[in-house]
Amino acid sequence: MLDILIISKILVSIFFVVGLSFVTEHVSPRVAGIFAGYPLGAAIALFFIGIENGKEFAAQGAIYTLGGLSASLIFVYVYYKVSSEVSRGKVFFPALFSTIAFLVAAKLVSLSNLTLLSGFSLTFGCLLFFSLHFRKIPNVLVVKKVHLTPFVLIVRSLGAASIILFITGIAKTVGPNWSGILSAFPITLFPLLLIIHLTYGRDQVHTIIRNFPLGLGSLVIYVVSVNILYPICGVGTGTVLSFIIATLYLMVLSFFSNEIRKRKSALR
Repeated sequence: MLDILIISKILVSIFFVVGLSFVTEHVSPRVAGIFAGYPLGAAIALFFIGIENGKEFAAQGAIYTLGGLSASLIFVYVYYKVSSEVSRGKVFFPALFSTIAFLVAAKLVSLSNLTLLSGFSLTFGCLLFFSLHFRKIPNVLVVKKVHLTPFVLIVRSLGAASIILFITGIAKTVGPNWSGILSAFPITLFPLLLIIHLTYGRDQVHTIIRNFPLGLGSLVIYVVSVNILYPICGVGTGTVLSFIIATLYLMVLSFFSNEIRKRKSALR
């Protein structure tokens, strides 16, 4: 049973990272940025935490995942600022300082006595702030596509899988609050940023970051749904229903975004 769980975590992580990289190359970094906020890494972590530690444990952890999403926004903000200052191909310092920023913000969140309402208010406020702040970043397309070899994608995907294994592995030791906060770490976004940064450059990465808060709204909705539905429906059914609700949010967001773009084009 343990081996099946470990293999499942690795395979799911690889699928999502490779999928997001494909979207960035063949659709656009803007769409990838939105989908990077879709409940991917956090959903994987909460699901396996629920399977291994019980639905109540995961539901409690979801409250701190919700608050921890504010730390994810700080992560992408620091990545954006540091990558804007260093040489175009350098990823070490943006990766290092953004990770440190996340851990500092996560520690502050852990000191709070969060409820579902206070966690939602904290992250929603950060969402509004960073959405407005990132509006100045231009949307850049991938003009000259560079083939990402299977080896590169698998290495990055295994990085995401390692984070999933770490978070779910220590969940029982650190308790639902800290395991929930760590689940908010941008598990699938982080390796995606590294892949795109190394392959194309920081402009495409900044486009992903610009649109990340838009998609993150679906993760906020997902985590709230997990907190409510896991105790009622169980982990499996609660996960499916939460994904449906989060997907409906993205569909509505996509509809209104397209309408706004059409109206702007008509006015030109």
